Amino acid sequence: MIDASGGAKQYLESDRMLDKLESIEEKYEDLSHKISDPEVIAEQSVWQKLMKEHASLEPIVEKFREYKSVLKEIEDSKEMLLDKSDKDFEEMVRLELAELEEKQEKLEEELKILLLPKDPNDEKNVIVEIRGAAGGEEAALFAGDLLRMYMRYAERVGWKVEMLSSNPTDIGGYKEVIFEIEGKGAYSRLKYESGAHRVQRIPTTEAGGRIHTSTSTVAVLPEAEDVDVEININDLRIDVFRSSGHGGQSVNTTDSAVRVTHLPTGIVVSCQDEKSQLKNKEKAIKILKSRLLDLEIERHNAEIANDRKSQVGTGDRSERIRTYNFPQGRVTDHRIGLTLYQLDSFMDGDLDEMIDALITSAQAEKLKGAE
Repeated sequence: MIDASGGAKQYLESDRMLDKLESIEEKYEDLSHKISDPEVIAEQSVWQKLMKEHASLEPIVEKFREYKSVLKEIEDSKEMLLDKSDKDFEEMVRLELAELEEKQEKLEEELKILLLPKDPNDEKNVIVEIRGAAGGEEAALFAGDLLRMYMRYAERVGWKVEMLSSNPTDIGGYKEVIFEIEGKGAYSRLKYESGAHRVQRIPTTEAGGRIHTSTSTVAVLPEAEDVDVEININDLRIDVFRSSGHGGQSVNTTDSAVRVTHLPTGIVVSCQDEKSQLKNKEKAIKILKSRLLDLEIERHNAEIANDRKSQVGTGDRSERIRTYNFPQGRVTDHRIGLTLYQLDSFMDGDLDEMIDALITSAQAEKLKGAE
């Protein structure tokens, strides 16, 4: 291990950052011993909590150890340069040293990002709500296109999708559709999708061939766990009614649809996709919990926004975040000014380039704010 008085300390920007990294490494080593202790393993709830903490520290510790290894190689290379007897060897060492110093800078930036405060919701599953907004039937059709886009993305990364509630139109669109995406880090990848998505194209319903502009809104909510949101049953009004619309004959013959109203906030959630009243009620309460958690996050973000407005991820549902221009085959994210000319693959769920750019931009803002 490189001594704190030299090595890493002379390279890292601040002693505080080095101290933090060494403290994290010590904590990680302590946790490694604890999770291997048979007595701790026997206490499954404690063991799982420690395992989760251990896993969260692992990327930082691995990067810090790689960084220290590079610093050791730099020191060794500099010592080799003291021997001036072989010019060819000296040139080779200088080239190697330049590569190592470049690697060192890259690792320092990566360490800074790893040390940024984590969003406590990043690892959670998400509930996505898509609604057709301005543009009537065309907006509803585009809401259906966005649903398929996110489902294809989930499929690509191995996440599971479950439909929670839908209000389809007769020609294949959705006035509203709500679904859950279950997978590690789902919220961290999808949280910047919240906002107004604008589409410019010739609608299938347009006989004159004119380009129309329509909008659908997307809300990405972290799935609320019981520990996040506690609902008092006395704060709920639960109404049952007969399902309407698509779903087959059996859906419409009983009072299986459920409407849950949260009286303190006035939030209303309806579910009618399932034939079982109990299942509809469970789904409605799941959506309600996530909306209440999102409300709390919005309040928290509003307090932060008073100090510094973020370019990415304000989460404002009315904010126009992206334009999908079909005649030009492009998709533009207005928050970071990125345009991709691969609309077909984007609509087929190839979202990583855009999502990575949004995450990088958000991290850059956090780093700037931390300076």
